[in-house]
Amino acid sequence: MDAAPKLVEPVKTVIDGRVRQVAVPPLAPMPVSGSLGDIPFQNAAEAPRDAVLARKERDGSWRDVTAAEFAAEVLAVAKGLIAEGLRPGDRLAIMARTTYEWTLLDFAGWAAGLVTVPIYPTSSAIQARWIIQDSGAVACAVEDTVQARMLSADRANLPWLRHLWEFDTGAVARLVKAGEHVPDEVVRDRRAGCAPESVATLIYTSGTTGQPKGCVLTHANFFAEVDNSVALLHPVFNSVSKDPASTLLFLPLSHVFGRMVAVGCMRARVKLGHAPSIRGEELLADLAAFRPTFLLAIPYVLEKVYNTARATAESMGRAASFDRAARIARSFGEVVEGKRPGMRLRAARALYEPLVYRRIRAALGGRVRYILSGGSPLGRRLAAFYTGAGIEVFEGYGLTETTAAATLTPPLRPRLGTVGWPLPGTAVRIADDGEVLLCGPHVFAGYWNGAPVGGEQWLATGDIGELDADGYLTITGRKKDLIITSGGKNVAPAPLEDWLRAHPLVGQCMVVGDNRPYVTALITLEPEGLQHWRQIRKKQGVPIAQLVEDEDLRADVQRAVDEANQLVSRAESIRRFTVLTGEFTEGRGHLTPSLKLKRGAVARDYEREIEALYRRA
Repeated sequence: MDAAPKLVEPVKTVIDGRVRQVAVPPLAPMPVSGSLGDIPFQNAAEAPRDAVLARKERDGSWRDVTAAEFAAEVLAVAKGLIAEGLRPGDRLAIMARTTYEWTLLDFAGWAAGLVTVPIYPTSSAIQARWIIQDSGAVACAVEDTVQARMLSADRANLPWLRHLWEFDTGAVARLVKAGEHVPDEVVRDRRAGCAPESVATLIYTSGTTGQPKGCVLTHANFFAEVDNSVALLHPVFNSVSKDPASTLLFLPLSHVFGRMVAVGCMRARVKLGHAPSIRGEELLADLAAFRPTFLLAIPYVLEKVYNTARATAESMGRAASFDRAARIARSFGEVVEGKRPGMRLRAARALYEPLVYRRIRAALGGRVRYILSGGSPLGRRLAAFYTGAGIEVFEGYGLTETTAAATLTPPLRPRLGTVGWPLPGTAVRIADDGEVLLCGPHVFAGYWNGAPVGGEQWLATGDIGELDADGYLTITGRKKDLIITSGGKNVAPAPLEDWLRAHPLVGQCMVVGDNRPYVTALITLEPEGLQHWRQIRKKQGVPIAQLVEDEDLRADVQRAVDEANQLVSRAESIRRFTVLTGEFTEGRGHLTPSLKLKRGAVARDYEREIEALYRRA
């Protein structure tokens, strides 16, 4: 196994003095045969005793699952799917939290020649029905009775759905029992019938502006994505420390980010655990017991860890000490690559290592050395803090349509505030209007029932970005979200919103100002942050309707707004804001399952509050 990450310098195209295109050659060859369904069996043949997964026992301990054991389980479940009448190319929907059974059924479906279709476990009956109807799924596995009853009540609108299985009532065991009479050779034949260009999965987009669309991702798309990611992120997937590489996955497997890492772990034989709950105490307990070496996270989770640590310090009367430690960590993380921090900075960091930084790492299990961040921009401040706290952050950018990451921070060459270089095998181009275009073998085959798209074509992402002189990409906003004030000023809301969401008191926010004289914002409160604020300020009994107008609370939010405004010019700054009594939630139709804002729905439901922001003197 190689002892160092592989880095290939990007090839840049410069037009009129600006870098307009960057490409990085692939690090991994494309397979000419086979599918993702072969991975468990290849692992079992090459390293049968390696622990490739871990299952949580009832007592909270974790039991390793070897490559040979997992391959046997995949084979047994695949035979059950075949016994139930599922044919090659049939769609199998999975609606569950992040569990061992999810990954088992995913690989079993591929081994049986099926196309798996993830559904967010928080989806409503209408959302789940749309995906099942649109994909033509003939079978669906759900996690619990609530989900089973929801879909059962809608079976009249799901004429193609022949099977509905429930994990919690023994669906896996029944599939294994049903397949006992099916010869192993039948599964082998099904696997042989799949090629890299065969469809592996349909992953539906978030649906921020309309009905979700099914992205057709092939086995080749996943191979291009995970093989190049594993080769590039050598320290992460091939641990260079005494601790074997492992990760505890708590992000949804229904999202392409989590799914890609799960497949990558299986491909690299990195031990993978599943944590179905992201509730603070439950997740922290799982992290403490599993002790992963790297984590997959979205900025929201990393903000929550930081804010919880800060709130704990404040409760102990040590807020000033924590803030100083945070400033030192950020300064340390900001040091340009290749330069050694100065002696005073190293000494200051050493002082806070046992007091703050080690405790941050302990909250994540104690062995975490790397974090893969994606889903939305992490921001320079948080990235620098975690780097200074002793955890290297690899930030990526991509879409469902690109099988997750299209760009990634290169090892040993970080550049805070950017999303890195193109993933090996990928090219990034900036269009004349600033839109980011992508090309590569991980680009999807097209939308389900739509026109095909290939890796040789340029995919318009809808994101606005720029390339610096060294080929690093920075995402500045969404093309469709770009605000144009009545004075003609273009405002990208994402940087302001990302900064504000990092504040402990802020849950969500939406910047407003299209065709308006100035920029304003709707801000919701973070429940845990608000609870802590109430305790510190001794205002536990104040009703929320009064609290949103409380002078102290508005002053704290105003300070957060003032900090965010430092990112932009005066014309782009937030002039006024309102603090809302409610939250933006998926259930109310304001957020997608991946926590993206549905701006149209928010604007419609809070039309009166928005108008009031422009009526005030």
